[in-house]
Amino acid sequence: MNPRAFVKICGLSTDADVDTAIAHGADALGFVLTASPRQISPEQAAALIQRIPERVASVAVFRSEPVMEAIELARAAQVGWIQLHGIRTAEEIAAVQQAGFKAIRAVRMDASAAQFADLGEDLLLIDAAIPGSGQSWDYAAVRPLAAGRNWLVAGGLSADNVAQALELSQASGVDVSSGVESTRGVKDQQKIIDFLTAAHRRAQARG
Repeated sequence: MNPRAFVKICGLSTDADVDTAIAHGADALGFVLTASPRQISPEQAAALIQRIPERVASVAVFRSEPVMEAIELARAAQVGWIQLHGIRTAEEIAAVQQAGFKAIRAVRMDASAAQFADLGEDLLLIDAAIPGSGQSWDYAAVRPLAAGRNWLVAGGLSADNVAQALELSQASGVDVSSGVESTRGVKDQQKIIDFLTAAHRRAQARG
């Protein structure tokens, strides 16, 4: 595993938050195009994505939308990646990739073992039992199911526990949203900086 953790900051909605995340080393930025306090329109996402350099992945996040609808919205947003939540199939992941996007498939940590199977996604994301709750969980619990995979751990992360979560899970990286917010749906730039600093400091210590 690369000693440098892959860090995705999700649920961004302002120029300042995007610029802060990029300036402090985020590897991917997520834009929520599904019903959520963090939802923005494809047009808003497209405007924000103009600020993102090529080295940073842009991700459109969907919950239960049919895959073709997600692809259509992602094209309008001009992202490079699509993140799908819910129970998905290998055919859906293939459709995303055939449309020219990279795919992140998100599963809950309490999902059935079958849902952890490799469906061909570029990254697997393992979230808390209640996604978006901000509650931490046993990050080591799914380590055997994800061994050997490129995967991100999410749920209940903050600058205070991201290093421990990476160590316990042995994930390739992390995905954070509520842990870098001042109130639900509103990002805090200092928390974004602190989170990225903590994640990268842990990686440097391991390296």
